[in-house]
Amino acid sequence: MPSRWSQFYALTKPRVVQLIVFCAFIGMVLAVPGLPDAAQWGRMAVASAGIWLVAGAAAAFNCIVEQGIDARMKRTAWRPTAKGELSNAQTLLFSAALCAAGSALLYVCVNPLTMWLTFATFVGYAVIYTVILKPLTPQNIVIGGASGAMPPVLGWAAMTGDVGPEALILFLIIFLWTPPHFWALALYRVEDYRRSGLPMLPVTHGNEFTRLQVFLYTLILFAACLMPFVYGMSSWIYLAAAVVLSLGFCGYGFALWRSYSDELARKTFRFSLIHLSLLFAALLVDHYVL
Repeated sequence: MPSRWSQFYALTKPRVVQLIVFCAFIGMVLAVPGLPDAAQWGRMAVASAGIWLVAGAAAAFNCIVEQGIDARMKRTAWRPTAKGELSNAQTLLFSAALCAAGSALLYVCVNPLTMWLTFATFVGYAVIYTVILKPLTPQNIVIGGASGAMPPVLGWAAMTGDVGPEALILFLIIFLWTPPHFWALALYRVEDYRRSGLPMLPVTHGNEFTRLQVFLYTLILFAACLMPFVYGMSSWIYLAAAVVLSLGFCGYGFALWRSYSDELARKTFRFSLIHLSLLFAALLVDHYVL
């Protein structure tokens, strides 16, 4: 049986939180012209820790709300709350402690704006998305994607004390990336979602309609991925990476639309993770090389 600490750690959905903190860190780096000094590196480290704590708290709270749903889905049945290894009271206390610690760290050591934006993201994901939108509408991923798109905005606010247009461009990219990413997953996990009772798009509108939506969103996302270059916040290094990665995502979306298989849906989902990670990594490289 896993140790108690590993069970609590699993509640934070570490892989998801790592991507959140990575995107927030990119926002921090891009907000600082040139190489950060020692004080700025310190602020980045503290802000990353605070965002990690609050994001982990939101993930743990999500496990409470979706305990019954998780137990019916193969993908999530292993979670400690779904297996009954941790009680709701234990999980709620853990979530509250992480949220309080992260919020205090951001308020005292970073700035109040970052704390309030991060807390609003917690509420948006844990309450508005998980409790209200997810069980109510097949557009849950589209609307709820606003919470998942916030990390670069949090990072930008941490370093500048405000929210600039550059941060909003990064927000838009993740916002448009979220639907094709999650719908690709939902396509090959459709029976899981059907058993859970959640109105995910493949369940309510069918496989073919969802595949078309995935493809159309990759096209819109392609345009959004060019905006950092068009706005002048990046150069040709990022542009080249964005074009190659976006063409790849569109290619997967088109292939998925024209001829479906579970394996292709899995490859599309995996490539979406590569797409976002390398896209933001390209922004980082571009920022320091040119």
